[in-house]
Amino acid sequence: MPTILVSNDDGVHAPGIQALARALDQVGEVTVLAPERNWSAAGHPKTMHKPLRVKPVTWPDGRTVYASNGAPSDCVALGIMGALDLTFDLVVSGINAGHNLGTDVFYSGTVAAAMEANIHGVPAIAVSLGSVHEDQSPDQEEALALAGQVAARLARTVLEKGLPSHVLLNVNVPNLPPERLRGAQITRLGRRIYRDVLIRREDPWGRPYFWIGGEMPTGIPEDGSDVGAVENGHVSITPVGIDLTEYDFMDVLRAWGVEELLAVS
Repeated sequence: MPTILVSNDDGVHAPGIQALARALDQVGEVTVLAPERNWSAAGHPKTMHKPLRVKPVTWPDGRTVYASNGAPSDCVALGIMGALDLTFDLVVSGINAGHNLGTDVFYSGTVAAAMEANIHGVPAIAVSLGSVHEDQSPDQEEALALAGQVAARLARTVLEKGLPSHVLLNVNVPNLPPERLRGAQITRLGRRIYRDVLIRREDPWGRPYFWIGGEMPTGIPEDGSDVGAVENGHVSITPVGIDLTEYDFMDVLRAWGVEELLAVS
C-alpha cells in the first residue's frame, strides 16, 4: 500500500486536514504531520536557528497525528527526512481554507509544503477550497468531503502515473454545492489582484506599528487560467514547477552584452 504524508498551513486541528486525511485513507497509508498553529500566508521558510519538535496529538476521531512547532515546509521536510522513521510515496497538502490562485502560490504555506516535497524528490499535490459565500456555499462538512474526494482521485492517478521531477499539482475547488460544479479544467496560473492597505497605528508610548490589511484578493477570470476556472465553477488543476528561470529572457540579456560588461578584466 502506498504511503502518504499529509500536511497543511491552517494547523493540525483544522477541519480541512481532517477531511483530507479521511479521504486519503481510501488511497494509502496516511500519516499526518502538520503545524501546531496556523501558518497561513507564511510562504516557504526554513527553520535553522531553533530546535524543531514533533509531538503526537489525538484527533476527535481517535486518530494519532503529529504536530510540529515548525512551518508547513518544515513539517514536510521533517517527515521526508525521517523524523517519524517512515518513507513516503506522495505528499498532499491541504485542504486549505480559501483558494490559492495565481501569485498566491508565492505566499501560500499550503503550496510551500508541496514544494518542499518536490525539493526532496517526492511527488506532491496542494489542495485548496474556496471561501464561504453565504448565498451559494454548501454545508462546509459536505464541501470539505467533496474536496477530499477530488484530492483522493488525483492522488490515485499521481501514484499510478507519476509526476515529472519538480512539478506539483496545485488544485483549487470552488466552494459550491455539488450540483453546481462543472467538472475540472487543466489551467495555468492566473492573475491575482491584491488590494492591500497599510494601516499605521501607535502604541501607548507613541511608537508606530503597522498592519497590512485590505479586502480579499480578486482576480482576472481569463480563459485557461485557474482564476477563470474557479469563477466558472470548475475545479482548477495547475501543474506548477519550481524552476523559475525565464529562459526566453536569457537571450535578451546576452544581446545586452551583460556577460561582457561584467567580465573580470
